[in-house]
Amino acid sequence: MNKSELIDAIAKDAGITKVAAKSALESFISNVTSTLKKKDGKVSLVGFGTFSVAERAARQGINPATKKPIKIAAKKVAKFKAGADLSNAVSGAKKK
Repeated sequence: MNKSELIDAIAKDAGITKVAAKSALESFISNVTSTLKKKDGKVSLVGFGTFSVAERAARQGINPATKKPIKIAAKKVAKFKAGADLSNAVSGAKKK
């Protein structure tokens, strides 16, 4: 599913226009992004999952073209950890 298909699905499920659904989705993305930019930013949606930021340490890699070692800089990356309800739905496990 891509962004436009998600907007269509939201509009249909919520009984709203595609314009309103697009606005809601863009607001969600904007708010998650701005929260993750903050120090210790985290967005938790109970049952669905948690968006957070993890720090990757600097490390040594290998350039596949030249086989020479290269330095890979440390960086922050966005992370998503699925919640119990989402994990169970995807794996086909039944709720207790």
